[in-house]
Amino acid sequence: MLRKIGGVLKLLGAATATGVLAAAVALPAVGGAGMTVNAATNELRLLPEPLKEPPLAEKTTLLDADGKQFAQFYFQNRESVKIDEVADIMKTAIVAIEDDRFYEHGAIDLEGTFRAAARNVSGGGVVQGGSSITQQYVKLVLVNAAETKEKQEAAQAPTLSRKLNELRYALYAEEKYTKSEILEKYLNISYYGAGAYGIQAASKRFFDKPASKLNLWEAATLAGAVQNPSVTDPDAGKAARTRLLERRNTVLNRMAELGKITPQEAEEAKKKKLGFKDVEAPGGCEESKYPYFCLYVQHEIALNEDFGKTPKDREKLLQRGGLTITTTLDAKAQKAANKAIKRYVKASDKPVAAQAMIVPGTGAVTVMAASRKYGNNKKKNEISYNLVGDRDHAGGAGFQAGSTFKPFTLLTALDQGMKLGDGFATGDGYTASSPSAFRDCKGNSVGDVGHTVHNSSESSGGFKTLTTGTLGSVNTFFLRLEQEVGLCETVKMAKSLGIKRADGGKLKEFETFTLGINEMDPVTVSAAYAAIAARGTYCKPMVITESLDRDGKKTSYKPKCKQVLDEEVADAAAHIMSGVFTRGTMQEVGGIGRPAAGKTGTTDAYTAAWFAGFTPDLASAVSLGDPRGAFKYDLTGVTIGGRYYGYVYGASISGRIWKDAMLGALKGVEATSFTPVNMERFGGCSGRCAPKPPPKPDRGGGDDRGGDRDRGGPDDDGEVGRDINGGATADPDRGGPDDDGWGGW
Repeated sequence: MLRKIGGVLKLLGAATATGVLAAAVALPAVGGAGMTVNAATNELRLLPEPLKEPPLAEKTTLLDADGKQFAQFYFQNRESVKIDEVADIMKTAIVAIEDDRFYEHGAIDLEGTFRAAARNVSGGGVVQGGSSITQQYVKLVLVNAAETKEKQEAAQAPTLSRKLNELRYALYAEEKYTKSEILEKYLNISYYGAGAYGIQAASKRFFDKPASKLNLWEAATLAGAVQNPSVTDPDAGKAARTRLLERRNTVLNRMAELGKITPQEAEEAKKKKLGFKDVEAPGGCEESKYPYFCLYVQHEIALNEDFGKTPKDREKLLQRGGLTITTTLDAKAQKAANKAIKRYVKASDKPVAAQAMIVPGTGAVTVMAASRKYGNNKKKNEISYNLVGDRDHAGGAGFQAGSTFKPFTLLTALDQGMKLGDGFATGDGYTASSPSAFRDCKGNSVGDVGHTVHNSSESSGGFKTLTTGTLGSVNTFFLRLEQEVGLCETVKMAKSLGIKRADGGKLKEFETFTLGINEMDPVTVSAAYAAIAARGTYCKPMVITESLDRDGKKTSYKPKCKQVLDEEVADAAAHIMSGVFTRGTMQEVGGIGRPAAGKTGTTDAYTAAWFAGFTPDLASAVSLGDPRGAFKYDLTGVTIGGRYYGYVYGASISGRIWKDAMLGALKGVEATSFTPVNMERFGGCSGRCAPKPPPKPDRGGGDDRGGDRDRGGPDDDGEVGRDINGGATADPDRGGPDDDGWGGW
């Protein structure tokens, strides 16, 4: 019998010329003790069989624009490493306890199996492994490849057929790989407990160091953990840690017994405490430093076919693919936004502030910030969706955008040939003259003759031009302007700049479209305003610049941009909107010391408050509203950030957050100027000029200037002294900016 065993051992050391191997003697239940090697081979057909080895589940890492990690996703927390990145003492320890003859035998070690069985019987339990490392690797491959619980159980079932298949695969692995390669694969695939897969993740999780830095007692600990990690998992409590410590000492004893270390070294190592550092390996966006940006990236991958044909494929790649994804996140700007929001809105407040920043001309999203922490703990006032993005990116329903929509009507008017000084006489209320005064893009008459829209307390009626109507944010003027240029044309303009509802529904095309009745998210509004800053070039919001797969293959992603608007039209709009800081609804807050433009957004009944603005280098939008229900919980009589507000306007909080955040984000960035407006094309007025004031009686000596309230020179319309009828505007020109609108910075 021993001769037969010896013959089989030699056969299993290497494949024969025909690749036929025999191992029947290792399976005494088959055929009886008298079966010969050849008979066993013919009976069991023990030929090497190719093993399908799906890529191991590797974690995906998200990096900011500077290459610093801010999030990771994983199905299994694993970082595969090369064998030379593992400490030699770790290799010695795992071989000593699991398969001490690993370098001497082939796919199976009968001598080691019989010896292990004897030791386990005498020890009263599993002291030493019986399966070879190659066999264990095969088993783990099969388990990892199983996608259902039933298949996983079948891959580990104690059946003869399963063991035979395992052996066939092991024979193949021994032919295909060197011993060093097999050990590397084994170390990377094994589970060590505490959520750590692979030696590198385990070393970091247990001891806060890479596998290359492991010492003797640490290596013995991880080698001991492999056998039954569910029993020795240090996360499971004190009893499990005690068992792990005992198992570590068993490994040390075996290493000394084999002469790999001295008895003295073993005793010294056994005196060490377990030393489990419990280093967390946060996964998912809840654990990220920048959770809202993380959520946006996660869902962008789910939507992008570059990462897989189906959503399921993309999710699998995210959690298992081992990608390294470089994003557009600007940590400096993100910190500035977080700081600005925290200054004005507390995390405990019911209303929530959210901000996005986007680079004009590329669509690169650099910031996504919000006042509340992301999470599911309602007692801590956490919120479980993306406050900054739309529903496609894990967002909610958004908030009505208010007067931040008025620039879309302004752009439409400029695009149709209106000039800065063109306007209308408006009252304090506006009622559609007929249902057909407004038509949606399907041709339906949607004018509401039964409802009168009034101006807010920030603005008044009178003759308003494109400039003064915008700076004063006059509701009645913009409804009259929208009627003039067309509701559908205004909707099309907004859509061309990427405007879509946060909830994914169709835009509401009613006469009040220009007043911002549609619910929006900060990313979408920022991208639209960035298009104005980029002289009419709209770029789809972009958060991923590069992905690197586990094999080192790099894929770069370029901006997706399109010229959607006449450059000079965008320049004229920026020119008008730049006055918001000096003569408009943001004059009490002021500008940021460089060319900038923007628009406040106070909604009807104060349900939400916005500010959106831009420089040539950066665009941003800030929303403020109560996610419990903006109409039920409006922004009147509220305390936010420890301060009481009777009414919250766009400039009250959102505008201040925008200013502080932009100052921080642009610190150290050289200021860029807007392209000056083409005054030959847009200066003055055409057929919609303001009526001239009646001449004043000549009181002797002076020239006739009495009708010009603007004592500092031409007003922003380019028409001297004409913007006076119907009462003072909300933003009288006190003599600062000159006719081109660039003064006051």
